Amino acid sequence: MRTSHFVYIGISLLLLASCKEESEKPKVIYDASKVTRELTKADSTQIKIADLPIQMQGTNYLIHPVGDLSVYEKGTKNKYGSSSVNDLSFTISNASEYEITGYLQNMKFQRIDSDSIKALTDKPVLIQTATYLKTVADKTKNQIMVYTMYDMDSNKDGKLDTSDIKALYLSKISGDKFTKVSTDFQELIDWNLIESKNRLYFRTVEDTNKNGKFDSKDVVHYNYIDLSSKDWKVESYNPI
Repeated sequence: MRTSHFVYIGISLLLLASCKEESEKPKVIYDASKVTRELTKADSTQIKIADLPIQMQGTNYLIHPVGDLSVYEKGTKNKYGSSSVNDLSFTISNASEYEITGYLQNMKFQRIDSDSIKALTDKPVLIQTATYLKTVADKTKNQIMVYTMYDMDSNKDGKLDTSDIKALYLSKISGDKFTKVSTDFQELIDWNLIESKNRLYFRTVEDTNKNGKFDSKDVVHYNYIDLSSKDWKVESYNPI
């Protein structure tokens, strides 16, 4: 019984050390001597699949979310809940009135009077949210999508996932003018739309001490974009 107790303590310490090591994993690796690893190929149990198209109110485009068809072991709850058949989750995204969420490899756009479908990007990305700014469209006629996503293997582990740096992008509702508005190697903290000014405000944090982590010693940047303008120019401001 005493031996079992010590074994339990030993296992607990190992798990604690493992968790600590995982939590301290850097988001950015700057060492130029470490060659960037190629992104790993998709798991053989995953194939590309698209959810049914979504049309944002007042627009002329269908949006097709594209991601991985995930295979689950028996008894495992799927990521989004309901659509599970024979241990497969056929649902790769969730959609509310003006937002699509998930872990998507791409999004494709189709004008409602056309059979042509266009991809948002031809580069590896992991899209977490895609939001249609309906109130801006109503006031300015500029139909804009806002995306939060991961677009670079910043920690050079050969994977594109939530351990990398999160970025902020914009595009037209057609998927055209796909533009990164946050700065490379700055982590997106959050964004907010101020409807009265047609401005998109967002914050990022820069790893100024180059320790590979974002912490209290780093610098927070404050920015906004005037969405009533065709030119999505990022302006900095200082509220401190």
